[in-house]
Amino acid sequence: MSTAKFDTIGQYLLKRLYQAGVKDIFGVPGDYVLGFYDLMIKSQVRHIGTTREDSAAFAADGYARCVGMGALAVTYGVGALNTVNAIAGAYAESSPVVLISGAPGVSEQKDDPLIHHRFGPFTFQREIFERISCASVVLNDPVIAFRQIDHAIEAARRFCKPVYIELPRDLVMAEGYPMPTETVEKFTSDQAALSEAIAETMMLLSKAVSPMIVAGVELHRRGLQGALANFVERTGLPVVATLTGKSVMSERHPAYLGIYEGAMSSEAVRDRVEKSDLLLMLGVTLNEIDTGIYTAKLNSHSTIRAALNEVVISAHRYPGIALEDFLGALAGSVGTSSGEGVVPSLEPPVSIAFPETDRPITTVRLVERLNSALSNDMIVVCDVGDCLFAAIDLRVHEQSEFLASAFYTTMGFAVPAALGAQIARPDRRALILVGDGAFQMTGTELSTHARLGLNPIVVVFNNGGYSTERCILEGPFNDINPWRFDRLGELFGPLAGYEAATEAEFEEALLNALDNHGMPSIINVHLAADDSSEAMKRLAEHLQSKIKRDA
Repeated sequence: MSTAKFDTIGQYLLKRLYQAGVKDIFGVPGDYVLGFYDLMIKSQVRHIGTTREDSAAFAADGYARCVGMGALAVTYGVGALNTVNAIAGAYAESSPVVLISGAPGVSEQKDDPLIHHRFGPFTFQREIFERISCASVVLNDPVIAFRQIDHAIEAARRFCKPVYIELPRDLVMAEGYPMPTETVEKFTSDQAALSEAIAETMMLLSKAVSPMIVAGVELHRRGLQGALANFVERTGLPVVATLTGKSVMSERHPAYLGIYEGAMSSEAVRDRVEKSDLLLMLGVTLNEIDTGIYTAKLNSHSTIRAALNEVVISAHRYPGIALEDFLGALAGSVGTSSGEGVVPSLEPPVSIAFPETDRPITTVRLVERLNSALSNDMIVVCDVGDCLFAAIDLRVHEQSEFLASAFYTTMGFAVPAALGAQIARPDRRALILVGDGAFQMTGTELSTHARLGLNPIVVVFNNGGYSTERCILEGPFNDINPWRFDRLGELFGPLAGYEAATEAEFEEALLNALDNHGMPSIINVHLAADDSSEAMKRLAEHLQSKIKRDA
């Protein structure tokens, strides 16, 4: 009789995650997940404790966007349910996050006891996460547990969506049963459809006078930034990005023009895009945000859109074509540009020298100064609200160095997501842009940055409340309690705090923060309540008119 000892279910889960690139797991301990935590600290995977479960999920999301997959481990009920919003955001934003929830033991559940953290039938939690994940498994059978783990991790990788794994606490140390590895068939493009789509695309490109590329978020999620750069180098075509796809192309590249999002775009970018006689839209999802609340004026008869495993050219639809295959075949079909086709990037208007003595700081001037401070080793992590719209004018140096919840637009994303990003990319320094309201939601995670010796620079857009809502409809419900953000070091640990109401004060604070490499820095920037970016003003004007129409 064989006495071979196999991995336990908990060990196998940790091993497969590590092999998938997950070297760190975020989370908050709880009794139903403690056994798994004990295994984790004895494994190659590092545990990163966070202040809240939803922050752990945001951190795993930021981590996943940087290395391809992220994970968190929390307890049943009170822990897992606290992640629902963040996991829903990862689902909406196509970020492969693995949520591991401890659970009452199988033996405990059989007797149907009224044990703590229970909120109904034990199946309820899995049913909730089924709606916001591409795979959900409960590891309550050692015979199939290993196969379930493999399926879940592969689903996260393949579909770029969250997965849910529930692990009863009495099976963490149960031996699993190895099974033959299943070969997962990779999506294969329809070669006939691909050939026809390429032929039609090349014909239209040969006739176009002002063709250009619109690059979208799917290029980032599918890891196709390099393929895009190669195509641009070969063709010399000018490029704009959507807001959700910001930084999928290096924004310092001469072919890059800026962000296009309908009426919220700069006039120069909007004019170039909407007057183009052929738009090659790669990895673009035509959501409300990327179309500027549906103000984009795009002629469907002069667009080629490749996304979601299909290519649509005017009225012709070619299903069954992977974006990767289309972009690769297209690059192989075009000739190498001599460089004459590259259109010089749109230069921002020349601004007054910074700082101007005693001049109050404004959002526009703040972003202009941050733009000049950006360096090759910075990754910008942005929350929602006016800081997101203002960040349209930032030009990051490298590919995929801008992270935001730009489509799902959940407040509280930036500070914890930056934690995940810096853990995943220790060669990068996070520049966190966050409003005062969003910081009050998850800003406690800055204490985790401090505990780990990370050195992000946090710029708080402090305008005394919820500025996006204030622009739409003013009212006392938009006001929040004023925090002394610059004094959080007294509470959070090693942290350098600065306060700035004028350009000169911001200049001094920024220079000190840039020079401070040993701990986080936070700059409490006092902005007028009615100050906003140009994009925000355009958005507010559109939303106000919509409210009046609907009234």
